Amino acid sequence: MAKANKSIYSALAANLLIAVTKFIAGAFTNSSSMIAEGIHSTVDTSNQLLLLYGLKRSIKPADEYRPFGYGKELYFWSFIVSIMIFGLGGVLSVSQGITHIRHPETLVNPGWNYIVLALSFVFEGASFMVAIKEFNQTRKGLSWWKAIIKSKDPSGFLVLFEDGAAVLGLLIVFILMVLSHNLNMPFLDGLASVLVGILLIFVSFILARESRSLLMGEGLSPETQQKLKDLTESDPDVVAVKSILSTYQSPKEVLLILVLTFRPELDTEDLTGAIDRIREKIKAEYELVKFVIIQPQSVNNTGKEIA
Repeated sequence: MAKANKSIYSALAANLLIAVTKFIAGAFTNSSSMIAEGIHSTVDTSNQLLLLYGLKRSIKPADEYRPFGYGKELYFWSFIVSIMIFGLGGVLSVSQGITHIRHPETLVNPGWNYIVLALSFVFEGASFMVAIKEFNQTRKGLSWWKAIIKSKDPSGFLVLFEDGAAVLGLLIVFILMVLSHNLNMPFLDGLASVLVGILLIFVSFILARESRSLLMGEGLSPETQQKLKDLTESDPDVVAVKSILSTYQSPKEVLLILVLTFRPELDTEDLTGAIDRIREKIKAEYELVKFVIIQPQSVNNTGKEIA
C-alpha cells in the first residue's frame, strides 16, 4: 500500500506541474489543443487525489455500521474517477476542440508548446513505464486485457490507463500541432483537442465498466470456485458443496458463503468442529478469503436434504 501511495503522490505532483505549464503555454500561444492537454492533466491530478482518498477510506477498520469493513470505498471512488475522465476530460476537450475548428486561431510562438510537450512527454513517459513495470509484476503471464479484467485493484489499472492516454494524447497533439503550424491550417489544433477528448471518453468507458463490476459485487473466478469446491469436498464430513457465493470487499478481502451438505449422523458438536475445520483450511489456502460463512445442510435416511 505504501508503495502504491508513493507512486500516486509522485504522479500527482508531476501532473499538477504539467497542468500549470500547459495552461500557461496555451494562453500565450492561443492553442486549444494545449488547453485541452492542460484540462487532461488537471483531471488526472484530481483523479489521483480521489484515488488517495479512496485508498485511505478503504483501509478503515470495520465497525458496527460496516461489519465487513470499508474496502469498497476504493471501488466507489474509482468509478467517480471514470466519470470525471468522461465529463471533465473528454466532453470539455471535444467541446473546446469543436469551437476552435469552427473559429480557428493562428498559433502564436508555437515554440513554447513544443517545449512543454517535450517535457510533458518525458515525465508522462517515465510514469507510464513505471506503471507498465508494476502491472507486469501482477498479471502473472496473462494477456494485458485478461489481466485488467481479472484485476481487483482499480488503482493499478486506472494509473496505467491514465498514463497511457496521456502519452498517446501528447503524441496526437504534437503531430497535429506540427501540421497546423507548417501547413498554416489552424483548425488542426482544434481537431487535436477533439481527438484527445474522444480518447479520454473511450478510456472512461473502459474504466467505468471495470469499476462498476467490482462495485456491484464481482466474485471469485469459476476456476477458483472449483478449487474451493474440491478442497471443501475433500473433508470427510462433507457430502457435497451445494452453493458458493463470493464477493470482493476490497482488492485484498473476499467474503465467501458456502452452503454444504454434511453427513446425516453428525451431532451438533461434530458439525461445529467440521465447520471450524473447513473455515480454517480455506483461510490457510486462500489469504484473500477473510470472511467465511458456512450454512450447513444434512441428509436424512431417505437421501433428502434438510436445511
